[in-house]
Amino acid sequence: MQTAPPPLPPADPRPTEDRRDTLKRLISQGRIGRQSELVRLLQSAGHAVTQSSVSRDLRDLGVAKRGDRYVLDTTGSSPAAGLPAVAAFVQSVVAAGPHLIVIRTTTGSASSVAAAIDQRQWPDIVGTLSGDDTIFIATTDEGAQRTLLARLQSFQSR
Repeated sequence: MQTAPPPLPPADPRPTEDRRDTLKRLISQGRIGRQSELVRLLQSAGHAVTQSSVSRDLRDLGVAKRGDRYVLDTTGSSPAAGLPAVAAFVQSVVAAGPHLIVIRTTTGSASSVAAAIDQRQWPDIVGTLSGDDTIFIATTDEGAQRTLLARLQSFQSR
């Protein structure tokens, strides 16, 4: 009879902290504009990363893309910390059908804006999906869509 292997111990959070510290240092030192470049540099520094893990780190650290490069939040309020902090990245907010809202952002900012929206935990939202410069938000019904659309447009005009 074959026995199951023992459970793995909990992951050590330190490697994530070390990787994120290295990521912040790399971004603050240079004009890095592609995630693939960050992946390569982090791997060269001895971190086991993928594009997905770097993307999550960028989102969690509140890193934004301005023009052709990544920049760290220097205000002390991470874009994920609130919708007002990322409102400047929003270019348009429009309804699409009865249950969908489409938000266009500056290039590379959609995940930060989506994270700020998700953090609000509005009950009108069924789910969000973000790409590089576009966010799709599914709402529970038409009334929820109208309410959410008005909320989001009010942040856009600030």
